[in-house]
Amino acid sequence: MAENTQADASDEVRLLRERIGKEYPDSMGWRVVSLLESLKALDNQESEINSRQSSDCSRLQQEVDALDEMLQSGRNYEDSFEFHPSFHDFSERLELLKKELAIKLRSIVSLKRQLDEVPSQAELIQYELRFSELNTQIQKKLVQTRKHYDTYNALLEIRELMLKETSLLNSISLQFQNAITSADGRIKLINSLEGILNGTQQKLEKVQLALKSEHKSHDNTKESYTAAISQQRQCSSLLKLFQEECARNEKLRAQIREHGPSPHQDKRK
Repeated sequence: MAENTQADASDEVRLLRERIGKEYPDSMGWRVVSLLESLKALDNQESEINSRQSSDCSRLQQEVDALDEMLQSGRNYEDSFEFHPSFHDFSERLELLKKELAIKLRSIVSLKRQLDEVPSQAELIQYELRFSELNTQIQKKLVQTRKHYDTYNALLEIRELMLKETSLLNSISLQFQNAITSADGRIKLINSLEGILNGTQQKLEKVQLALKSEHKSHDNTKESYTAAISQQRQCSSLLKLFQEECARNEKLRAQIREHGPSPHQDKRK
């Protein structure tokens, strides 16, 4: 039953990966899936090390019990174990085995710390939600900043145009006084006004071109926004599906822990 449950879990993970690859290949779920695979590998490594530890501990305990029995039985003899030729060999062997056991225990503790450092599925989902909220806040702040910059630039341009208009009106006023008194002044005034008109028309054409460019950029941005909304909906549905699959995976892993490893796995270990 444990083998069937583990096979079902593997099939569920495989189906989830295929669905992620079909519906939304660029999803952040790939990073979560890779982390889950690393977590699974660490769990398998922990199980192997625990199995080795248990076998080594049982073997060492048997050797220690054998030594204790030899020590206990040696007290009934006239010759103590201090004079036994193999007593020192057994003592050295015991010390070496204790050191080996301590090294393995340290490696097990290190692996457990690594497992504790790996975030769980619920934590990964929370991290993703927090990053999504932070990204939304940053985007809003960016939009506001761009809006303020655009407003500042527009006001600055209006100020420059008003200054030019004031200077133009002052120039026309001075030339108009001279144009009243002489014919040459009137001709100069007319030429000046024609030059001003041509410059104004050129400025108007540039502004119209810029306006068309802004309309085109607006249309492109609107299309991108529509595509982003559709993509966000797909991402939300995919995230919901992933959360459901994570919950099912947790249940399956809990069932596997309750039933223990399969007999084939024990033979392999």
